[in-house]
Amino acid sequence: MALPIIGADERLAQRKGIKGVIFGRSGIGKTSLLWTLNASTTLFLDLEAGDLAVEGLEIDTLRPRTWKECRDFAVFIGGPNPALRDEQPFSQAHFDEVCGRYGDPAVIGKYETVFIDSITVAGRLCFQWCRGQPEAFSEKTGKPDIRGAYGLHGREMIGWLTHLQHTRGKHVWFVGILDERLDDFNRKIFQPQIDGSKTGLELPGIVDQVITMADIADANGQPQRAFVCQTLNPWGYPAKDRSGRLDRVEGPHLGRLMEKIQRPAAPASERLTWPPVTPADPAPAQEPGHG
Repeated sequence: MALPIIGADERLAQRKGIKGVIFGRSGIGKTSLLWTLNASTTLFLDLEAGDLAVEGLEIDTLRPRTWKECRDFAVFIGGPNPALRDEQPFSQAHFDEVCGRYGDPAVIGKYETVFIDSITVAGRLCFQWCRGQPEAFSEKTGKPDIRGAYGLHGREMIGWLTHLQHTRGKHVWFVGILDERLDDFNRKIFQPQIDGSKTGLELPGIVDQVITMADIADANGQPQRAFVCQTLNPWGYPAKDRSGRLDRVEGPHLGRLMEKIQRPAAPASERLTWPPVTPADPAPAQEPGHG
């Protein structure tokens, strides 16, 4: 058996999906981004039951109401993970069981984009499920153990997100609420609104793109919706661009954003433009008798 090396030409020819998360305060217009996508090739996972913003949009929708349904839809969309045991979620056995209920997974083939609204609600469904599992109760006393519930919640959410991340042939976008808080030094900080800390901390390392949808003042000082796409931004918004093709601020149009991400990459000589770091000049020595 030959070593299964994927050649450079084969890798470049493979169809890759964009995986990203869009954070923003409630009411900024995150769900309305569905209007900027091709509705015929987009699958809308409506966890919030808040689709009034897209009333009239002809788009196929799934409405999971439980954490089990969230996991079932994820394995149906992304296929099985061969590294997992049969009793684990997202395994081959889990996939086969779900296909037995939902039918041929080829029906998902027509969808190029999966839009999940929202990861905040998914976290709540997951935590509610975790509180009823054996890990959420003390072995000695049988009383609820909130630490065990949060530990299981973190593992479940990371497993769900990672499985969807590995759905190579499709674009997957998560939407989440962004909280604005003050730290102990009265500095403004932004945090994703997700139960538990593990998911919010690890999510930026899982997905390709982290976008904050915010109101940014234009040249006349008027607030305008915009995407903040780069980690180094003056507002401190969470952001990351793994593609290296996005500007610091982009227009709030998800379809055009994906087109820009998928453009041919610039040569490495044009992308690696950091100036060389030079040491600061030493302070001049003071003359004797001064200072």
